[in-house]
Amino acid sequence: MFFLVLAICAAPMIFSYLTYYVIKPEGRTNYGELIDPRKYPIPELGITELDGKTASLEQLKGKWILLQVDAADCQKACAQKLYYMRQLRLTQGKEMERIQRVWLITDDAPLDIALMKEYDGTQLLRVDPQKLAAWLPVEEGTKASDHLYMIDPLGNLMMRFPKDPDANKIKKDITRLLKASSIG
Repeated sequence: MFFLVLAICAAPMIFSYLTYYVIKPEGRTNYGELIDPRKYPIPELGITELDGKTASLEQLKGKWILLQVDAADCQKACAQKLYYMRQLRLTQGKEMERIQRVWLITDDAPLDIALMKEYDGTQLLRVDPQKLAAWLPVEEGTKASDHLYMIDPLGNLMMRFPKDPDANKIKKDITRLLKASSIG
């Protein structure tokens, strides 16, 4: 009788160890690729504002940062990412204030004023492209400007969304992050 009670009490713990270490689930619920945040804290990137003043992504700590990288000559793919970032933030409702949109511009070319007005609220920052390339991880055969990135409120790069993303799937990821996190 004692061993039967012991087996019944120990069964959930044994089953949990078995499923965690032996039967590893292959499925995942996130759309974006999770990045180990300990490997990618925000480094010194030589960031400046459009007027030339020194800036830093560190100033945005405490908010979730939705990040895109592109040249000032914003073509169709760049404009699509800016649109996604704006819409993804808006779809979060009352939680949208927890998200900051940032466009890191990799050159010194002038920006289109109409584009700046259309995406008002997006933080426009110029960055040293060499330092940026050393920091941002990319998929094989892609470049940083192909992706959207997510930085957590502690200042760590933690997620990368694929090239030509599905905005609805990104929205689900962001909603899950904001719901699960009390920071930011």
